[in-house]
Amino acid sequence: MNKLQLYFRLIRLDKPIGTVLLLWPTLYAMWLAADGVPDWRLLVIFTLGTLLMRSAGCAINDYADQDFDKHVKRTAQRPITSGRISGKEAVAIAAILSIIAFCLILPLNALTKQMSVAALIIAGTYPYFKRFFAIPQAYLGIAFGFGIPMAFAAIQNQVPPLAWLLLIGNIFWTLAYDTEYAMVDRDDDLKIGIKTSAITFGRYDVAIIMLCYALHLAILLVCGWQQGLRFWFVAGLAAAAGIACYHYTLIRNRERDACFYAFRHNNWLGGVIFAGVALDYALR
Repeated sequence: MNKLQLYFRLIRLDKPIGTVLLLWPTLYAMWLAADGVPDWRLLVIFTLGTLLMRSAGCAINDYADQDFDKHVKRTAQRPITSGRISGKEAVAIAAILSIIAFCLILPLNALTKQMSVAALIIAGTYPYFKRFFAIPQAYLGIAFGFGIPMAFAAIQNQVPPLAWLLLIGNIFWTLAYDTEYAMVDRDDDLKIGIKTSAITFGRYDVAIIMLCYALHLAILLVCGWQQGLRFWFVAGLAAAAGIACYHYTLIRNRERDACFYAFRHNNWLGGVIFAGVALDYALR
């Protein structure tokens, strides 16, 4: 495997699920902030920015976790852990991607630029929360949802309470799907002392995941209803609720492969929510 392929693996271009999970809430936030008609240039900027920042976050995560990943079956062969690229290379790649992402938002207002700095700090510090914070997935939810207030900042030059409520809803969604993800590595994480929500929740993990899905959808319902969204929006949420119920059938026995599939399947949950928002605005 040549260096370019290793870099692609480092920033997970071969695994786009993380980018998609970041993108869905950013997109529906843009639709809500722009009353259903976001500027196409902003769509391009935020889509590319999401890809770049997720990629930079993966590089920093692998740099921070290189000594832990060797003890986890799923991550033992990652490029840094396996010694095929150096930690310095990973940091350099993360820095380059972050600079490119910042260049993308140079045409935008000052508030958006200021918030991008906060987003970078949150993304860069997340990997270290696993050392001491019992539920690092909650902090990840802030990192994965920060595109929401940034979208409002870019479109409205303010961050209204609606944006922060949507961010809280996204934290619950991230808690749900990343706990499913953490359930895959629970045995290995217990051995090496990493803290995750799957460990903290213990035997209540499945129940809490379902509660988080419910809170996420309830918050979205309140937010969308306040903005005048009705039939198609509610239909999208109903479809998302059905998908969440399907995830319960996958994770209830706590089998590794099924939990990992449930995590990946959250792409569809986010997709139907966005489709409901976009359709409701389009078909008014």
